[in-house]
Amino acid sequence: MDSLPKHGPINSLVPAAPTAHGPPPPEGISAQVPLALGALGVVYGDIGTSPLYTLSACFNEESGLHRDPASVLGVLSLVFWSLTFVVVVKYLSFIMRADNRGEGGILALLALTSRTTSRSPRAATVLTVFGLFGAALLYGDGVITPAISVLSAMEGLRIVTHSFDPFIVPLTALVLVGLFMVQKHGTERMGSIFGPAMLVWFIMLAALGIPAIARVPSVLLAVDPRYGASLILHHGTAGFLVLGSVVLCITGGEALYADMGHFGKGPIRLAWYSVVFPCLLLNYFGQGALLIEGGSAVKNPFFELVPGVLLVPAICIATLATIIASQALISGAYSLTQQAVQLGFCPRVTIVHTSGKAEGQIYIPEVNTLLMVSCVLLVFSFKASSALEAAYGIAVTGTMAITSVLFFVVARERWGWPFMKAFGLVALFLLFDVAFFAANLTKFSHGGWFPIAVAIAVFTVMATWKQGRSLLAKHLAQTVLELPLFLAELETTSPHRVKGAAVFLTSSPNGVPPVLLHHYKHNKVLHQQVVLLSISTLHVPEVRNPRERIESEELGHGFYRVQACFGFAQTPNVPEILDQCRAFKLLPTLSRDVSYFLGRETLVLTGKSPMAPWRKRLFSFLSRNAQSATAFFGIPPNRVVELGTQVEL
Repeated sequence: MDSLPKHGPINSLVPAAPTAHGPPPPEGISAQVPLALGALGVVYGDIGTSPLYTLSACFNEESGLHRDPASVLGVLSLVFWSLTFVVVVKYLSFIMRADNRGEGGILALLALTSRTTSRSPRAATVLTVFGLFGAALLYGDGVITPAISVLSAMEGLRIVTHSFDPFIVPLTALVLVGLFMVQKHGTERMGSIFGPAMLVWFIMLAALGIPAIARVPSVLLAVDPRYGASLILHHGTAGFLVLGSVVLCITGGEALYADMGHFGKGPIRLAWYSVVFPCLLLNYFGQGALLIEGGSAVKNPFFELVPGVLLVPAICIATLATIIASQALISGAYSLTQQAVQLGFCPRVTIVHTSGKAEGQIYIPEVNTLLMVSCVLLVFSFKASSALEAAYGIAVTGTMAITSVLFFVVARERWGWPFMKAFGLVALFLLFDVAFFAANLTKFSHGGWFPIAVAIAVFTVMATWKQGRSLLAKHLAQTVLELPLFLAELETTSPHRVKGAAVFLTSSPNGVPPVLLHHYKHNKVLHQQVVLLSISTLHVPEVRNPRERIESEELGHGFYRVQACFGFAQTPNVPEILDQCRAFKLLPTLSRDVSYFLGRETLVLTGKSPMAPWRKRLFSFLSRNAQSATAFFGIPPNRVVELGTQVEL
C-alpha cells in the first residue's frame, strides 16, 4: 500500500558503519553498578519472584512427591542445576553473544537469521514460522506472569488469617487493573524505584533463607547433581513430571536476552552473579530446609519462612516485587509489538512515546487493554496461583526451545561454527528445553492450553497480516508505471503546477505511486515540488544517525525521491524526516507548505488470491481497524489528502 512502509531485508540500504543500539559498554565495575541496579528492576523481576510459587508447585498434592528429605534434596538439586545451566551457561554465556547490534530478544534473533541469504526459501520460511511462534508464545507469558505473580503475593494474606480468603481474588484483580491503568503515564517515574525496590526484595530473600539453612545445613548437599538424577530415576512418572514445576524457577530467563539492549551484557551479568543468583539460592535452600523440618505441615514454604511479626511487611514487599515483575513483562509486550509492526508482522497500532530521553519507553493502548482484560479474566477463572502454574511453563519452555534452534542457525551461518560444535551445544540446550516442555505438556488440559491458544491466535494474526500485505504489494506492483515514462509525459504535456510541495508516501522507491497517478488523473495539476517518500525497515534495531538514515535523489521536473531507513525498534515520523532533509540540504528547495497524499485501499474479497476465505476476512478486519497512516507516521491530519481505490484479494 502506498501509505505503508515496505518491510523486509533491504541489505543494500544498511549503513556501512551503523551506530550500535543500546548503551555503550561501561568501563570498569564501578561504572556498571548503576546499570546493574536498573537491571535488577527490569530484567530480574520475573525470575526474582519465582521463589513465591516454585517449591509450592513442586510439592503440591498433584505432584505425587512426599516431603521426605531425599525428595526435598532432589527437587532443590534440580532447581540449582536448572538455574546454573539454563541461566548461567545457556543465556549468560552463549545466547547473549547472539546480539543484533546490541539488541536481544527472539524477534531480534529472527531478524539476525533473516540477514543470511544462503539458505533456501523453504528453510527461510520454516525459520520465520519458528520465530513468529516463539514471539507469539511470549504474549501468553505476558498475560500469565502478572496474574500468577500478583496472585501468589496476595495469597500470603492467608498466612495472616483465613478471613482474607474471599478477598484475595478481588484484591488481585484490583491491583492488576491499577497497574494497567497507570501504564499510560510511562515507566520513567516508576523505573527510578524499580531497581532499589528489587534490591530490597533480593536482600529479603537471602535474609529469610539463611536462618533456616543454619538450622538444617545438610540441605546444602543438594548441590550434588546425583540427588536430582536420583529423584527422576527412582520416582518414575512423578519424578519426570516435577520438571514441569521446577521450570518455574527459570521463568524470566528469556528476559536476560530480551532486555540486553537496554542495559548491556556486563551490567546484566554483574547483577546476576553479585545479587540475584546467590539470593535466589539462599531462599530456595532455606525453603528446602523448612520443608525438611516441617514436612507436610508446611503449606506455603515461602511465607512460612517469615517471622510472624514481619509477615504483613513481607507481603507488601512481595506485592511490590510482583508488580515490578509484571511491569517488565508488560513493557516487553509493548516492545515486541512495536518490532512486529515495523517488521511487517502486525497491523499498525497506537505507539505513544512516554519519555523524551529513552526511545524504547513506549505505551500501546490496544495491547494494554487486551493484557488487562486477559489478566483479570485469568485471575477470576483460575482463582489460585497453584492453578495458574499449570499454564505457565509451556509458554516459557516453548520460547526457550525456539531460541535454541535460532541460535544454532546464527552459530552456523553467521559465526561459521563447525556443525558438530554448534549441534553438540544446542543439543545440550534442547535436552533441558524439551524435557521441561514435555513435562509441562502433561498439564495441557489443566490450564496449559491457555498459552498455546494465545500463541496460535497471535501467530495467525501475524502470518495472515504478513501474507495479505505481500499479496497486496504484488497486486499494486503490477499496476505501477515506470517513473521515467511518467516524467517523459510531463515533458510533453506540461501540466499546471501549483505552489507548495506534495509528499506521496509509497511502499516502493521505484515506480510511480498509484496515489500520484490518481491525483494527476483526476485533478490535472501537480505541485511545484513533489517528493516520493518511501520508508523501509531494516533488520537492525536502530539507525541512530539521522544522516545515515536518509538518502535523496533529484529526478528533475521538481521531483525528488527520498528513502528513509529505520530499525525495527524505531517508529518513523514523516515531518521529522522532512526537517532532517532540509537540515542536511537534501531537499534545499522544499517548501514548508506541504500536503501529504496517502492511498487507502478498499479490499474486495472475491479475488483469486491463494488465501483461505476466512483469512481474507481476517485480513480485511485487521486492515479496517489498523491505526491510520496519518497518526502512525505523525503527519498533521489537516494536511492529508487520501485517495481510495478498490483492490481484489
